[in-house]
Amino acid sequence: MTIKEALDSALKESLKSGDEIRKTTVRMALAAIKQVEVDKRTKLDDDGVISVLQKEVKNRRETIEDAKKAGRPDMVAAVENEIAILELYLPKEMDQAELKAIIEKITSEVGASSLADMGRVMKLVMPQVQGRASGDTISRAVREILNK
Repeated sequence: MTIKEALDSALKESLKSGDEIRKTTVRMALAAIKQVEVDKRTKLDDDGVISVLQKEVKNRRETIEDAKKAGRPDMVAAVENEIAILELYLPKEMDQAELKAIIEKITSEVGASSLADMGRVMKLVMPQVQGRASGDTISRAVREILNK
């Protein structure tokens, strides 16, 4: 079953059970996926769906920061629930030790020694960890290793 099919199934289940938060969150995710498919005039595979879902989670994390600044704990709780629902359909996050091991292996293979080599390292790391770590996390780890 693809991720999109799982989302469709979750939407049907939430409609039957009356779970409003799950229903609205899954609907928003499916709408975002559909929008990308219409814009690109193609059907997204699981990698494309993961990318859209990661973007939705990132947007919601930014919303949490804004809600905290505005003093809206009710909004923070609601958005955290949405993130939890979306993360059910994303691959498990890679732990830092595994990520650093991959980065160190690649930096030694390409002979990277300074921040000037960050682009080369990122280009090789991203395909290996796509969907299992955010771009921010990856770039932070690469920067940390190259600064040693």
